Amino acid sequence: MAKVSGPLLDRIDMHIEVPAVPFTELTDGKPGTKSEEMREQVVSARKRQQERFEETAVRCNAQMKSQQIRRFYPLDERCANLLKSSVNELGLSARAHDKVIRVARTIADLDDSPNIRESDLHEAVNYRMLDRSMWT
Repeated sequence: MAKVSGPLLDRIDMHIEVPAVPFTELTDGKPGTKSEEMREQVVSARKRQQERFEETAVRCNAQMKSQQIRRFYPLDERCANLLKSSVNELGLSARAHDKVIRVARTIADLDDSPNIRESDLHEAVNYRMLDRSMWT
């Protein structure tokens, strides 16, 4: 981590630490999500994004500029307060702020939600784990 600069890290949408899977989880026999199911979710989410942006040159959430984020994804008061406190506590940059919103919108799309919810923002902020470890 010491070799990765803050500005470079800031340009990466999601970064999390992935711990080793405990042996008991590997051998418990519980099935995970099937690839076909996951593919259907992703295709459906991409279709929603294409429909949302059909009047623009943008085709997916990741391509949006800051102005478009504010136009397409207004946050309700609770979500705005959550994002504000996350930005302040983690010291997130403006670029990271926008990335959190893009990722939250994608999470909502995968869940077929018309709006970004608090849970989507929480999850998106958690995908900025390396920002957190840099500031603590």
